[in-house]
Amino acid sequence: MASTMTTIPIERDAPIPTWFGVGGGADALARPRTEAELLACLDMDPACRILGEGANLLVHDAGVSELIVSLEGPVFTAVEQLPGCEGEPDSETVIMCTGAGASLQKLVIDSVRQGLAGLEGLGGIPATLGGALVMNAGGSFGQIADIVHSVEALDRTRRKVTLARADIDFGYRRSGLNDLILTTCKLELRRADPAVLRSRLKEVMATKATTQPMGEKSAGCCYKNPTLTRTIEGLGDKDDRIGAGLVIDRAGCKGLSVGGARVSDRHANFFPVAKDASAADVIALMEEVERRVFDRFGIPLEREVILWQRGCP
Repeated sequence: MASTMTTIPIERDAPIPTWFGVGGGADALARPRTEAELLACLDMDPACRILGEGANLLVHDAGVSELIVSLEGPVFTAVEQLPGCEGEPDSETVIMCTGAGASLQKLVIDSVRQGLAGLEGLGGIPATLGGALVMNAGGSFGQIADIVHSVEALDRTRRKVTLARADIDFGYRRSGLNDLILTTCKLELRRADPAVLRSRLKEVMATKATTQPMGEKSAGCCYKNPTLTRTIEGLGDKDDRIGAGLVIDRAGCKGLSVGGARVSDRHANFFPVAKDASAADVIALMEEVERRVFDRFGIPLEREVILWQRGCP
């Protein structure tokens, strides 16, 4: 495909905002306002990294050399409602066509207010829609894969890609979309009583407030919940998916700290950080927790937190 001649302003030595609030920055950062500018970013660096809300992101203290792209322009955050499903009029179904840079929590609140069911179970999950899709964000109240109709994206050769829900390899905290740059998603929602949806959202948020350290700086859950390959007394039976927080707790890691990072006393799968913490503290704490859990139970923890570091994919 022919190269675009569009140019785009580049910010040098730019901070990368994350929910941890620690770590290095970007040698170069772009905020494309149009698809042409996004294509220009791909021309500059086909290996560019896409920045969402930084909710499950940890950036190495040395920062990153790849171009960082933030899809915060109106074209990437726009939301449009389309009646019916797959082009067929249906009074009970609404297709929400949403830019990948849109805030997931704003979508949750707006859909509840408008009486559109499907997103309320994702309350309290900080992410852009694109980030939520890539990791198949969710929890005990549901996952985003449940309401995806289709996605549009660019591959690293600038080719446009459209994938129907059936073509996406969704699974537990995965989607198979990692190598694509998501631009648009259509979500399939259902009309419902706004009062019922508000009650459901309040239930979701109340549960999180009582079980998670919501007021501290962290990236949410650090690890995916593991599936047991054998029965372990006190944890579960073979093939059970158990909470990573439970495993970390049983390995004696609650309250464990390295520098300014520690394992939360409220939920052991959350690693809050102090103001003077570094990314190195968080990395060292994760490595120590992983070692202790494996030594105790033989369970390899898989990180949900994404680490960006210089020169590493």
